[in-house]
Amino acid sequence: MKTVDSISFAGQKALVRVDFNVPLDKATLAVTDDARIQAAIPTIQKILNDGGAVILMSHLGRPLKKLKEDGTVDVAKHTLHNVVNTVSAALGKPVQFASDCMGEEAATKAAALKPGEVLLLENLRFYKEEEKGDTAFAQKLASYGTIYVNDAFGTAHRAHASTAVIAQFFPQAKCFGYVMAKEVANAQKLMNNAERPFTAITGGAKVSDKLLILENLINTVDNLIIGGGMAYTFLKAMGYEIGSSLCEDDRLELCKQLMQKAESKGVQLLLPVDSVVADAFSNEANHKVCDNKQIEKGWMGLDIGPEATAAYAKVIAASKTILWNGPMGVFEMTNFENGTKGVANAVVAATQNGAFSLIGGGDSAAAVAQFGYQNQVSYVSTGGGALLEYFEGKVLPGIAAIEA
Repeated sequence: MKTVDSISFAGQKALVRVDFNVPLDKATLAVTDDARIQAAIPTIQKILNDGGAVILMSHLGRPLKKLKEDGTVDVAKHTLHNVVNTVSAALGKPVQFASDCMGEEAATKAAALKPGEVLLLENLRFYKEEEKGDTAFAQKLASYGTIYVNDAFGTAHRAHASTAVIAQFFPQAKCFGYVMAKEVANAQKLMNNAERPFTAITGGAKVSDKLLILENLINTVDNLIIGGGMAYTFLKAMGYEIGSSLCEDDRLELCKQLMQKAESKGVQLLLPVDSVVADAFSNEANHKVCDNKQIEKGWMGLDIGPEATAAYAKVIAASKTILWNGPMGVFEMTNFENGTKGVANAVVAATQNGAFSLIGGGDSAAAVAQFGYQNQVSYVSTGGGALLEYFEGKVLPGIAAIEA
């Protein structure tokens, strides 16, 4: 991969696509988790240290999908001005801000930018042209800089103007940032050079969300651990009573096929033997542990149980490579966090014993951060959806555009 290490940025204006789509406090709009910002700092520093200037582009949320009652964009909630102080603190220097990525202010500030200075453009997704991959929109953005750097792995699976289309305007002057290079290197290590036994842990709500990755993983792994809401569709496919647990009835046959495929490939597919069930989707609901063969009517599984957690931990402990994507239960509620926490503990312990562990972004990354384990695993991906599509064997537009 052609990275920032292969370029001298002296006297250049680097247009860097970063992923500053970070969570904000609902009341204060302050950044509550700056992991994605911190991840981008080494790339920015490399450019500045070379004697270049940096123009940062990002999105924040989906402002056009969440319009105010009067049909206008909620600028206060989605402005990247909310992250300026956090980026400045992380860089240790002031960051300028352009209040419109397309306006005269952006063009003027970009033109006046001196070596060693940093400018952050307003949220790209205030314009529908960004997600549509509009060429004219991309060309306007391209006019601000002399080199294009894509360091936004979290959006690499989107063919948006700033992540894929823009690269054509820099035929000889485009490269990956360190985040992108690390993400791809770690993903490739998992898919092509995994030390065995290789265990994948998948969770989350729906089988349909993880269908392609499950099919692909069965061709690659030794053990496939399944938890979260998606487990109950598998359990129902086996003929078990699952009460009011989440279930995709139109995926039952598919679950049977996946289990048969795993068996034919010699892959151990593990489903939870017990659950923590509740009589409502609430942390205050009545809850108890029960066997997964017979969950009573009116009760729903919201976490894997202690027996399942222990069984999963045993398999994880014997693993040399671990991919984790998706929680084991509703870990955001304290009464249903133990399964996810138990798996996290097992992954940390295995990592300390020499295993390579990759946490696949999204809710898994959030869980690892919630439990304070983000520095005790091998790698935490910044891009949940992008990583999933990479493991599904898809070509990611953001990567293809740089390699073209």
